[in-house]
Amino acid sequence: MGTADPRKMIFSAKMGLALTLTSILIFFKIPGLELSGHYLWAILTVVVIFEFSIGATFSKGCNRGLGTLSAGGLALGMSWISEMTGNWADVFNAASIFVVAFFATYAKLYPTMKPYEYGFRVFLLTYCYVIVSGYKTGEFMETAVSRFLLIALGASVGLIVNTCIYPIWAGEDLHNLVAKNFVNVATSLEGCVNGYLECVAYDTIPSRILVYEAVAEDPVYSGYRSAVQSTSQEDTLMSFASWEPPHGPYKSFRYPWALYVKVGGALRHCAIMVMALHGCILSEIQAAEDRRREFRNELQRVGIEGAKVLRYIGESLKKMEKLNPIEDILYEIHQAAEELQSKIDKKSYLLVNAKNWEIGNRPRVRDLTDEQKISNLDSDLSRILAHKSQSEATLRPPKNWDDVTTAANLSSATMLPYLQSRTMIHKQPSWPSRISITPGSMLQPPLGEPGKMYESASNLSLATFASLLIEFVARLENLVNAYDELSVKANFKEAVSE
Repeated sequence: MGTADPRKMIFSAKMGLALTLTSILIFFKIPGLELSGHYLWAILTVVVIFEFSIGATFSKGCNRGLGTLSAGGLALGMSWISEMTGNWADVFNAASIFVVAFFATYAKLYPTMKPYEYGFRVFLLTYCYVIVSGYKTGEFMETAVSRFLLIALGASVGLIVNTCIYPIWAGEDLHNLVAKNFVNVATSLEGCVNGYLECVAYDTIPSRILVYEAVAEDPVYSGYRSAVQSTSQEDTLMSFASWEPPHGPYKSFRYPWALYVKVGGALRHCAIMVMALHGCILSEIQAAEDRRREFRNELQRVGIEGAKVLRYIGESLKKMEKLNPIEDILYEIHQAAEELQSKIDKKSYLLVNAKNWEIGNRPRVRDLTDEQKISNLDSDLSRILAHKSQSEATLRPPKNWDDVTTAANLSSATMLPYLQSRTMIHKQPSWPSRISITPGSMLQPPLGEPGKMYESASNLSLATFASLLIEFVARLENLVNAYDELSVKANFKEAVSE
């Protein structure tokens, strides 16, 4: 763990240094104020607010300071009122604790107050401590002041040590996390497409995949899973980064950290399609290898071009560069999707059971006159033309697109080492590999009519895979728009033309 992330060892050393300095400073006596009796609050403050990142430390430090100061002032005011009640002081103090606890707890449940939840907890703790401790000793002012000073002392030491010695910024972690997710999704996309075209399948699907747990040895699964599951981590880092002062390349005040979360959300919207593509590989019913080979070039080109777009945006985000305004990064991927859609339209008979088409198989009607037959023929022709595939209109290239040549056959060498190294995969059959052959079972072997059903479903599974790829391409435009918005508001540098 220390080798993989040396920052953890450095953070641990900083925690030990902060606690040591706080313990030493407590021994220095302030004239007229005895603090040694409340030293625990300084040490407790360091332990509580000292977080891994600077933003988290500032967030907890400010919450603790505001909670302590406001609770101390309110407790002093309530103690002054309780002295005026005379014999009813005990009842008044107990009632005040109930009222303050009720309203503070109710307020922290309000959604917009979620970032200040820790401040409300400190507020309640400080108020009860000052009221109870001050009532026993009769020294409300000294208790409140000493507690506040010791908390300020612990917070100051923690902030100085954590900020000045090898600072760890939450904003930088958020930046690197989103950039890394682009590469992970690109790897998963290539793996899904190449794995589907190579007709590979698991001998036994790992149980962790079935319950959506981490499987480190499967790059296809772990790639999109890390992107899909990073929602809470991105939100947490964003909330901490908003507390951090300008630093490094993030020099502007009110830096648009929320747009990083927006870009991450757009990437997850695309990663869900990659998850669905992986589901096609894991499904029971599979298309025959010869059917996949018919669409191999088009499917592979879409996968490769999509991975290129994701890696290009991820690299630009890592370098904090804007996208090249002259070059349309979606040109090639849109062209590849157009070719795939055109191939589907031309070879649509491979995706369905053409023998069962209604055209040419209608029952003969002998009682109709010649005029009625001609009328019915005209209506059937109109109906057939009306049902012509309109999928060519799903993706329209920009006006500045030039004519391009048909793509050549693309190699799947990038995934070949992975496919050869896996011992748990094999050639994927065109029929369900786990169909029960036990007499009387619900799932029967693909013979006779059930076999025709599975044959039709296997052809449709190829259409499903292709349509998911086209949907992935359509979602890329939203991702590019989100990144453009981030690059403008964050003042990214202009792209360097190679």
